[in-house]
Amino acid sequence: MRSHYVHFIGRLATIVPILALGGGFVVLADRDDVHFHPGNLVVSRSVYHNDADTVRVSPVPTALPPNCALTSAPPAMCVTAVADGTYPFVFNNNGVDGSFGITSKIFLDQLTPGGLFLDTLEVPDSPEDSRHREGDHLVTSFSSKSELALNLSTSRRFLTFMGYVALIDQLDASNSNTPLPFTVDPTNPVGEDFLRAVAQVDEHGRFQFTETNAYSGNNGRAAILNDTRGAHVYYTAGNAGNGNLDPQPEGIIVGAGAQIIDPSTKPEEDQNPGVPTPVASFWVSELGADPVKLKDKVGKDDNFRGMTIHDQVLYFTKGSGSNGINTVYFVDTTGNACPLTSKTPGVGVPQPGATLPTTALVYNGATLQTSGLPNNMCVLAGFPATPNKTKNFNPSNFPFGIWFADDNTLYVADEGDGNVGKTAATFYGPAAAQEFAGLEKWVFDSTTQVWNLAYTLQAGLGLGAPYIVPGYPIGNNGVKPWAPATDGLRNITGRVDPEGKVTIWGITSTVSGSGDQGADPNRLVVITDQLAATTLPAGESFKTLRTAKFGEVLRGVSFTPGTGAEKDKEHDRDR
Repeated sequence: MRSHYVHFIGRLATIVPILALGGGFVVLADRDDVHFHPGNLVVSRSVYHNDADTVRVSPVPTALPPNCALTSAPPAMCVTAVADGTYPFVFNNNGVDGSFGITSKIFLDQLTPGGLFLDTLEVPDSPEDSRHREGDHLVTSFSSKSELALNLSTSRRFLTFMGYVALIDQLDASNSNTPLPFTVDPTNPVGEDFLRAVAQVDEHGRFQFTETNAYSGNNGRAAILNDTRGAHVYYTAGNAGNGNLDPQPEGIIVGAGAQIIDPSTKPEEDQNPGVPTPVASFWVSELGADPVKLKDKVGKDDNFRGMTIHDQVLYFTKGSGSNGINTVYFVDTTGNACPLTSKTPGVGVPQPGATLPTTALVYNGATLQTSGLPNNMCVLAGFPATPNKTKNFNPSNFPFGIWFADDNTLYVADEGDGNVGKTAATFYGPAAAQEFAGLEKWVFDSTTQVWNLAYTLQAGLGLGAPYIVPGYPIGNNGVKPWAPATDGLRNITGRVDPEGKVTIWGITSTVSGSGDQGADPNRLVVITDQLAATTLPAGESFKTLRTAKFGEVLRGVSFTPGTGAEKDKEHDRDR
């Protein structure tokens, strides 16, 4: 069945000149069966339902987390709501319930590279949604800032992202268990379960959903489909665990971090996902560190946020949590990139002949909770390699999205530290003073085989500068100002033109006085950089293309399905 969408430009064949960002055109053909047109952007967006009755404070306050009393979590973790479901006040409940979140609709907005809104594709959010195959649906957690990254498949024909098989207005889904008994942590205070799922969409706006029991207790954040050279698997990134058991249950350990999932063509109601299938893992023991002395939890090092594929190598970032290392990693399928016998164990660069993984890790269940999964990941040489729990940990490192401009140039989005001042007068200062928040440019030295930070792009982001969102509260939420301010960047994508100019689009992170800064209306920004530059060029500055409205958040950015796919036509003929 053809997916429903709203056209902004109508059906007339249109040639849109892109006046900014180096010129060029995007051709919108008069084809009823095409929704996404090559060369445009897609931005994932979520809209809060804003129903005051979703959470109640009277006459009977809503119990939080849902069904907490039925779990084996400490009684102190069971609380009652302090604010009703009205946005943005509802997210003050995060102060009493650390698992608090509310599910919401997902929209995929199509824009020109210059930011002109074209149309939107609404992701089905209930089993009765008549716009798609009955039973298939997906939602996100509105305030979960690490969700809804968008990635093109390796053939560039499909777009993928992750969400929950749930309805809108469900509480605390982002910290719920997944249903398989193997993945349930009884100490998770959220007493409900929801499957996670990978969504795949093509140029026609047709969806395919694949359920998984991975990421129990936390969230799936990104997915990439490997669909070239006969392969057909998803790689996914996320985190797992929301209980207090140490070591964590086996199902939490195997369901964290980097997963490999076989796509399903069945309706969601006919799917029966089994035990999660990890594809890669890292533990600080690879660096020669003692995880016992560091009190570094097995499985929590695999708390990944961003991911990308470049030259047949799978890369991940970790930018939060007290375990592991906040840095950039890659999956070593050769086994030779960072051996324990090297001068810098656990650190290296991809080796010649590396290929993308096609099978799950084989692990020993008897030693899983003491030794973890087999370690087949390396810290990318030049990036931080100090465990977060050591005294020498650099607290200014929060990598999120990553994008390669070429083999020797890597852009890394740094989300910022989220720190704020203790008074209204000093609130925004810490965000404005950050050195690395924004867009980092790293350049590879082929002689030393090390990546080096060339500079960080911040101009125009307005770090720590509050901005007005119509309809948003004014004044303070307690002692903290309501107004959001940019804190850094999350997901990014880019392109390089023939003249060596790099254009990068990014989604901002925020600080504010909201009870959950992930619920802040944020921005889509763009910047142009010189590919060959190794020192910060003068005059480069971010421009804001779009600011989320009241009750909206922006999450991921990608080119449309089919962009660049013409490169693979000859390969397709040979398949």
